[in-house]
Amino acid sequence: MRGSGVRVGDAPLPRLDDRTSAIFTVGQVADMLDVRQAFLRRLESNELVSPERSDGNQRRYSRNDIDRVTNICGLIDDGLTLAGIRRVLELQEEVAALKAALAKARAQARDRRPRPAR
Repeated sequence: MRGSGVRVGDAPLPRLDDRTSAIFTVGQVADMLDVRQAFLRRLESNELVSPERSDGNQRRYSRNDIDRVTNICGLIDDGLTLAGIRRVLELQEEVAALKAALAKARAQARDRRPRPAR
């Protein structure tokens, strides 16, 4: 039942359709992406991905984290080093922020234009 507020103990269950819910273990992600768990830990130690931690201090990955790892794997396949990948990801984030700022500025400019008299 949607929105039923199912709970385990005191905590609500994560929504499976929420891309930010950190519900996948390092083993599950390694199996999904056909990579080694050590590779995922290395990405974390190089600050390329930051999975959340469970109460037991185990890594938990969200769908967004998995997408990021998939993107990183593609960049490795293209021949980039981890340092190069970090820079590419930083630039991608910067471009996304600039595009959002530009869209906001355009919308504000559009809202400030005088409306033609009827």
